[in-house]
Parts: sequence; structure tokens; C-alpha cells
Amino acid sequence: MTETAVKLVYFAWVRERIGRSEEEIALPPEVATVRELLAWLRGRGEGYEAALRHQDVIRVAIDREHVDHGERLAGASEVALFPPMTGG
Repeated sequence: MTETAVKLVYFAWVRERIGRSEEEIALPPEVATVRELLAWLRGRGEGYEAALRHQDVIRVAIDREHVDHGERLAGASEVALFPPMTGG
């Protein structure tokens, strides 16, 4: 299998902890779902670990459509990560 490139976009405190607003990443073949992506990203360094420590609260959109963590990444060109929304 080959690696698939995807654009990752980070918002609010996820962006602040990771230290960038977006990046293009070649995903390894074993990263097939949102849940696997979040786990894989946590291993990329301290900022990622801090941002994704409680990955169950991270909201995710694939190509601008919100999805759950079991969603497959196949065919995705953009994955956005958001912290939980607060009311107000």
C-alpha cells in the first residue's frame, strides 16, 4: 500500500497546542479511520500529545462534513480538528 497525502487543519486550542494552523501529511497505510489518525498524530510530538490527549472530545470534519471517530479516511482531501464547542 502507498501513503495517502491529506491536508490537516487545526482550530482554536488544538491549533495553539500543535503550533500550526494546517499541514499536509502523508498518512501511513495503517491509518484508515479518524480514531487511528488521532492516535497516530499523538505520537508526533509534545504539542500533538497535549492537543489530542483527550481525543474523544475532539470534533472532526472530513472535507467540511462533521463525522464520528469511526469514519474512514479513504478519499479525504482535508481533515479538520476542532475542540468541543462552548455555548454562549
